[in-house]
Amino acid sequence: MDKTILALHQVSKVFFGEDVETHAISNINLEIETGDYVAITGPSGSGKSTLLSILGLLDDITSGSYRIQDIETSTLDADTQAELRNLHIGFVFQSFNLLDGLTVFDNVALPLQYREPALATDEIERRVMGALKQVEMSHRAKHKPNQLSGGQQQRVAIARALAGEPSILLVDEPTGNLDSKNGDAVMALLGELNRQGTTICMVTHDIRYAGYAKRQIQLLDGVQVSSSVVKRDSCTAEVV
Repeated sequence: MDKTILALHQVSKVFFGEDVETHAISNINLEIETGDYVAITGPSGSGKSTLLSILGLLDDITSGSYRIQDIETSTLDADTQAELRNLHIGFVFQSFNLLDGLTVFDNVALPLQYREPALATDEIERRVMGALKQVEMSHRAKHKPNQLSGGQQQRVAIARALAGEPSILLVDEPTGNLDSKNGDAVMALLGELNRQGTTICMVTHDIRYAGYAKRQIQLLDGVQVSSSVVKRDSCTAEVV
């Protein structure tokens, strides 16, 4: 039986200014289970990025309930939220966020070096090389990011997230800085990782790439307007 990893119930986020309240998202309900692959879609300003930030515990909710592995997050202090985030969530950003002065190996290893309790050196190496092998970049471990193509850099960013052995990957516009060829390759990689058991929640503005997911959540003006399952046959993907 699949286990619920993330669960949002009637979640809203309001940004308060001096004279105005901005309702970024309103009354969102969403559950993500192990092995799921969810695409969050919608136009610019629809609330996609806000929702992903909330899922990643990078932003607090204004109202509602958000549970990770059955732990209510809204009542936790910042340090406890950070521990929960580091344990369960892997981030893949549109802009890669790799450090040019570090090798591929060291970029992937960097978050692991701040784990508490500390990981042994051989455990870090095992995780890093295992993650690089998953994304077919182990042969580039000693290279610097500026020696890689954009698609290769995104693969390294995915490996960095995988190395933490998270419960879920949160992926923000993974093809936004890539041409169509590299974008297709990265999406194929994410699909393969999901088939291997990795749980993924992805934000994308590209409807074609949203079709790679098993489920699609569409937002408009901060409101969830649809939730659909993607059915596939051998040739096509269809949203129903």
